[in-house]
Amino acid sequence: MPENRIEEIITRVNALQHELEVEIDRLLSEKRELFRYTLQQGRVRFEQGMLTLQRSYRTGLWRYLRGAKLSHVLTAPLIYSLIIPVALLDLLVTLYQQVCFRIYGVPLARRADYMAIDRHQLAYLNIIEKSNCLYCSYANGVIAYSREIGVRTEQYWCPIKHSHRTSGAHSRTERFLDYGDAEAYKTRASSLREEWSDLE
Repeated sequence: MPENRIEEIITRVNALQHELEVEIDRLLSEKRELFRYTLQQGRVRFEQGMLTLQRSYRTGLWRYLRGAKLSHVLTAPLIYSLIIPVALLDLLVTLYQQVCFRIYGVPLARRADYMAIDRHQLAYLNIIEKSNCLYCSYANGVIAYSREIGVRTEQYWCPIKHSHRTSGAHSRTERFLDYGDAEAYKTRASSLREEWSDLE
């Protein structure tokens, strides 16, 4: 049965994903020792000697600006103008899930799980590089957070697979009902609205 085969592969992929996460955590622990920093209540703390070493690698602001490509300078206002829709998206999806998910009984996505804003603490970055990193971290965090809210919304309202595979399909897609299976939609869609045990 092809569906059973897919379920077996998904189970193996999930096991490998867990194994990968354990290995990444181990590697991160080694990197913390190598670069001499700790995490204390979500904040990075470097040893003083490492901060001094990092500062010695920082490119001065004037030298950084002199070496900047003209195309980068000219496109910076366009890039940074996106902060307005990104911040608006952040506000609106948060409001949406706080109201609607509570009504629907859908578990809330924890915003903090999708935000990693820490690169600005690196002493080898100048103020422009720190600003760029802060912006990228925030924007990508908002997009990941918004996507998770969208994924949970999709499972609640329309848990149907598409007729074809799409690039970057989210992890909950395989739980969805087959495209074209009207009987499954009528009999199982409502139960899918309550299948959140993996998020608890």
